[in-house]
Amino acid sequence: MANSWTMNTRRRFRTGANPDQLWLLPPSLSDWLPDYHPAFSWSALVDELDLSAIYATYGSKGQPPYDPRLMVKIWVYAYARGLRASRQVEQACYDDVGFRVVAGNQQPDFWTLAAFRRRHREALGNLLTESIRLAADVGLVKLRDVAVDGTKVQAAASKHRAMSYARMTDREAELATEVEQYLADVESADAVDDAAHGADDRGWTAPPNLADTQKRLETIRAAKARLEAAARERAAAKQAEREAAADAAGKPAPKPPDDPTRPDPKAQSNFTDPESRIMRNSDKAFIQGYNAQIAVDADTQIILAADVTNQAADSPHLLPMVDQVVENTGRSPVGVLADAGYWSETNCHGLQEREMEALIPPEKLRHREWRDARAPRGRIPRGLSPKDRMRRYLRTKAGRRRYRRRQVSVEPVIGYLKTTQRCRQFLIRGLAAVRDDWRFHCAVANLAKIVRNGQVGKFSPHRGTTRPV
Repeated sequence: MANSWTMNTRRRFRTGANPDQLWLLPPSLSDWLPDYHPAFSWSALVDELDLSAIYATYGSKGQPPYDPRLMVKIWVYAYARGLRASRQVEQACYDDVGFRVVAGNQQPDFWTLAAFRRRHREALGNLLTESIRLAADVGLVKLRDVAVDGTKVQAAASKHRAMSYARMTDREAELATEVEQYLADVESADAVDDAAHGADDRGWTAPPNLADTQKRLETIRAAKARLEAAARERAAAKQAEREAAADAAGKPAPKPPDDPTRPDPKAQSNFTDPESRIMRNSDKAFIQGYNAQIAVDADTQIILAADVTNQAADSPHLLPMVDQVVENTGRSPVGVLADAGYWSETNCHGLQEREMEALIPPEKLRHREWRDARAPRGRIPRGLSPKDRMRRYLRTKAGRRRYRRRQVSVEPVIGYLKTTQRCRQFLIRGLAAVRDDWRFHCAVANLAKIVRNGQVGKFSPHRGTTRPV
């Protein structure tokens, strides 16, 4: 019946796909996706990047490696798709047509992908300046106002793997006593141990539970040494400041502290990632993480500067971020927008010296109070402090309108980095590695902004490809 119905129908259907059908002509990667697919745009943007720093690391010996430009294309496209694990990226190079097109139908294994990212970590982070250059070429860098903000990102470590210096001291004594007691018992009971363990066991080897104890003791001692070294550096810096101040005042140099190596008893160190710190995030929860900073163009949301520190406070990072904007763009912004966490008179004076206008509230602005506040009228009274001047300006209509741009410029970019690129937690450890990874995330975000604005055609007239993969 089914065959007769098929024969009697007059409707024509497309020929069914035959998996065993041979290619009549060699396949072309450009035919695998429609012209408007973003994979072609991503490939074109990477073709415009200067990768000479990566190419310079390759010599002439050994087996031919994958083209570094191809590897960068894969990682840029992977970060844009929210993939950061090398095994997931390898699988996508097989399963995802977009990855196949970007990778030129090559499938590097996960070990090769991970080794490339690890080897060229710093060079990938420096692609942020290249992305800013491309954005400036297509007119996406205005520099009228720059918005600065920070976010706490979870480190690849647990806060429960941290211990204070005071607790380390107590625990070190406990573990050392336990080890010494065990060794004393072994020495006094050699004969009993031989009978219990047999002739093949020497009797003095530590059992697994004690081996872990010894390892914990070594870990705690290493953490204590790191805290003491940090305390020694801080004491030396403070002593140098005291001596400089005394020398300027014509007074004798002060005496150094009795024990400069003893840190604060509450100072903590993490055993998994010693350079991370316990910080409070926007959800009022304490995490083991880093403080990631960005500065964006308030008109176009292009990231102009990025950095990562292990200092929880935002205020000390404002001026370094502004200086990085000037270094990356070669120009100075007109104004700087930041929230109350960046307020300090030092920052205001620093921006004034740089001939930039600061829009930083001295305290957190509550929506209802800000909305219902009356705009000031008349001339600015004399003798106002910097705080009062800032409060007065932010109550004006121009000040409110201008400061609102911060919420719709830098905060959506942070949301994009944490959701689309899934950068809610760093997958590597160490401040330098985390900083390079964050800068690479920001570079990909800039390239994504260029793609979404349809500016890729200015680099390449045909499907976003300027040279073969």
